[in-house]
Amino acid sequence: MKLPPLLFGVLALAATPAPCPAQPAEPPAANTGANILSAEEQMAGWRLLWDGKTTAGWRSAKADTFPARGWIIQDGILSTQPNAGAESAGGGDIISRQRFADFELTLEFSITPGANSGIKLFVQPNLAPLTKAGEKATVGSAIGLEFQILDDLRHPDAKLGHDGNRTLGSLYDLIPAPADKKTRPVGEWNQARILSRGQHMEFWLNGGKTVEFERGSADFRARVAASKYHGIPGFGEWADGHILLQEHGDAVSFRNIKIHEGGAK
Repeated sequence: MKLPPLLFGVLALAATPAPCPAQPAEPPAANTGANILSAEEQMAGWRLLWDGKTTAGWRSAKADTFPARGWIIQDGILSTQPNAGAESAGGGDIISRQRFADFELTLEFSITPGANSGIKLFVQPNLAPLTKAGEKATVGSAIGLEFQILDDLRHPDAKLGHDGNRTLGSLYDLIPAPADKKTRPVGEWNQARILSRGQHMEFWLNGGKTVEFERGSADFRARVAASKYHGIPGFGEWADGHILLQEHGDAVSFRNIKIHEGGAK
């Protein structure tokens, strides 16, 4: 049957999909399975270092209370609020109330474009923060060994330091992560795994090892001597310390923070 021209035009218009408006960028989606230990993890001795709901187990690196601003807990995600990229100038870093020595830590993180943050180990909050040049600062991040979190493509830190030792997955300012490390796009979840057993430490990113070193070794001490930490006696060789999540003035999110004490399992 031949349709009248007018009716044919109406049907053709109805079949044409409407153009989709541009969608604004959204924060990483909540995961209903996040912040939960599997039966296997529980049997192996894992526990949540963050419960996904409250500030329990965490405090400011500068005070005994959790920061009143700068951090948001929503839908099982712990996020820093942007503050023009200023290091620890908003709510400031947060640290675990407990100190750790031998452990395996895993967590997921998601960054926004141009973001800078970090996970620090063996943190000593009594030490004065440092500038990028290694001078003492009145405002800044607490001192510890840092798993660098960074948008390598957009943040200038990726080109500072030596041989890329301030890029994502590096031991910040000491040992660079490999150029072919396993990264996921900005806005997606990445997994960090950090192993500390005696003096031996390993950093892993999305299932691939990025850094391996021995605290206190000749190589480690030589790297410290050439870094911003050269003026701190015994840097990185402390018997234990806090675990820190860095507030560096950019929006960064964390979830699934799990720990097993006593090394890898």
